[in-house]
Amino acid sequence: MPRNKKGKRASANRGSLRQEVLQLQLSAKATLQCKGGRNGAKVESGASDDDLASDIQSHCSSASENASVLDEGTGGDSVDEQTAQEEVEDKLKQCIDNLMDKSVKTRLAALESLRQAFSSRMLYDFLMERQLTLSDCLERSLRKGGGEEQAAAAYVSVLFCVQLWAGDSDEESFRTLIHTLNTILSDSCASTVARQRCAVALGMCCYISVGNDAEDLLKTLCSLENVFTSSYPNHEGVLPAIKPGVSGLHCAALQTWALLVTLCPASHVRTLFDLHLPKLQACLESNDVNYRIAVGETIALLFELGRDIDRDFVYDDSDTLCECLKCLAKDGNKHRAKNDRRKQRSIFREVLQYIENEDFTEEKIRFGVEVLYIDSWLRRRIYDTFKEVLESGVRHHLQYNQLLRDIFELGPPLVLDASAKANKISRFEKHLYNSAAFKARTKLRNKVRDKRADVM
Repeated sequence: MPRNKKGKRASANRGSLRQEVLQLQLSAKATLQCKGGRNGAKVESGASDDDLASDIQSHCSSASENASVLDEGTGGDSVDEQTAQEEVEDKLKQCIDNLMDKSVKTRLAALESLRQAFSSRMLYDFLMERQLTLSDCLERSLRKGGGEEQAAAAYVSVLFCVQLWAGDSDEESFRTLIHTLNTILSDSCASTVARQRCAVALGMCCYISVGNDAEDLLKTLCSLENVFTSSYPNHEGVLPAIKPGVSGLHCAALQTWALLVTLCPASHVRTLFDLHLPKLQACLESNDVNYRIAVGETIALLFELGRDIDRDFVYDDSDTLCECLKCLAKDGNKHRAKNDRRKQRSIFREVLQYIENEDFTEEKIRFGVEVLYIDSWLRRRIYDTFKEVLESGVRHHLQYNQLLRDIFELGPPLVLDASAKANKISRFEKHLYNSAAFKARTKLRNKVRDKRADVM
C-alpha cells in the first residue's frame, strides 16, 4: 500500500506539466466549438494547428524555466542570511513579549526558546538593544515564578550574561540578577531544582561579570559554601543523611565554588585549602556517585592551585588520601550501576595519578579549524562549567564569542577566506573515510583474534 501511494505522488508531480498541456488543448478545442458549434457549421479559427502547437511549446518551455528557477532558489547556498536573521529576531522579540504573559505555560515556552537561541548563536547586537527589558523580565520570573519557572529563568540569565559580557554591557543589571539568584539560593524553602540552577547561574555570573571585585567574590563563595558544607561530616566524623535530590544541589554548588576559587588570591587559597580539604576527603565516602566525583575533581584542583603557589607544597594526610583514592579507582561493588562504577574508576585514576605524580591526561577540543587544549584541572573546570551551560553550542561560542576566547586565550575570532571554506571536508566524505577506516581496522583485528594466527 505505501508503494502505491508513493507512486501516485511521484506520477502526479511528474505529470503536472503534461496536465497543463492537455488543459490548453481542451480549452482551445472548446473555444473553437463555442465559435462555430451553435449554428452547427464549421468555422475557421484563424489560427492553424501549427500555431497552436507552437503556443503550447512556448508555454511549456516557460513553465519549465520557471520550475528550474524555483528549484535553484530553494538551494541551501542561496539562502539570504539577512532574511533568516530577521526571522530569528522576530521570533525572539515575540518570546520576550511572552515573558510578560499571564500564562505560566507561555512564559515557560518563551524561556525555553530563549535558552536554545542563546546557546546556539551569537546575538550581542540584538540583546544590547533590549538589555534592560530582558533583565527586568528575568528578574520578575525569578521573584514571582514557581520552581520550574525560576529554574528556567536562572538558566537563561547565565546565557544572557555569557552573550552580553563579550562587549560593553551594563553591570548594574547583572548585579541585580546576581542579588536575586543569591536570595533564591539561600532560601531553604525554595525548590531544590531552582536552587541548583541558581547556584550554577550565580557562580557563572560572578565569574564572568564581577569576578575581579573581591567583596562580591567572597560573598558568593560564602553563599555556595553554606550550601554544600551541609554534606560535611559532623563533629563525630559521621556523614549526614542527605535527602533525595539535595545531592545534586550540593554537587552544583561545590563545582561552581571550585570555579570561583580559581580567581582567589594565593593567601585566600591557602586558607580554603586548610579549611576544606580534610572535610572533602571525608566526603569521598558519600553514597552519591556524582557528588563523590565532584569532590575528587575539587581535591585535584586544590592540589594544583597549592602547587602553583608553592612548589614544595605537601599535604599532611596525603597517604590516607591516596589510599582512599585507590579504593575508589578500583571500586567493584555490585550494588552500584556499571556505568557509575566505570565513570568513577576513570575519574579517580586521573585524580590519583595527578596527586602522586603530577601527571594530567591532556584533552583536545576541536571546533572549526582550531583546537583547544585542556592541560590542567583549572582549564577542565572552566570548560566543563561552560559546557554544562552552553551544551552543544559550546563549540560555536568558542569559535565566535570573544568572552570565551579571552578566557581560554584563543585570541580574536578567525576570519576564514573562501579557499579555506572550500577545502573543508564534507559530512559525506567524512562518513566514507570513517567507514573505510572502520572496515580496515575490523579486518586487522579479526586476523589477530583468529585462534590459528601465530601471535607472539
